[in-house]
Amino acid sequence: MPDRTELTDALAAHVGTAPLTQDEVESVLDLAGAVAHGTGDRTTAPLASFLAGIAAATTGDRAAALQDVRRRAAELAPASDAS
Repeated sequence: MPDRTELTDALAAHVGTAPLTQDEVESVLDLAGAVAHGTGDRTTAPLASFLAGIAAATTGDRAAALQDVRRRAAELAPASDAS
C-alpha cells in the first residue's frame, strides 16, 4: 500500500505536474481542516481543496495561491471556539 507521498507523487506524474511541496501539503491540509471545522461539514473540505487546486494551477506560485485560498476560507467560515 503506498503512503501519502508515494500516492500524491504518482498522481502528480499522472496529471503532468510537479509533486506537491511540503508547504503545499501543509496549506491544503490546513485549508481542509479550516473549512471542515468552520462549516461543521466535512464534505466542504474536498470541494474547497478542489477550488484551491484550480487557483494554484493558474499561477506560478502554487504555495502562495493555496495560502491565499486558506486565508479567505478562514474569513468566510471561522472555526468556532465553543465545544
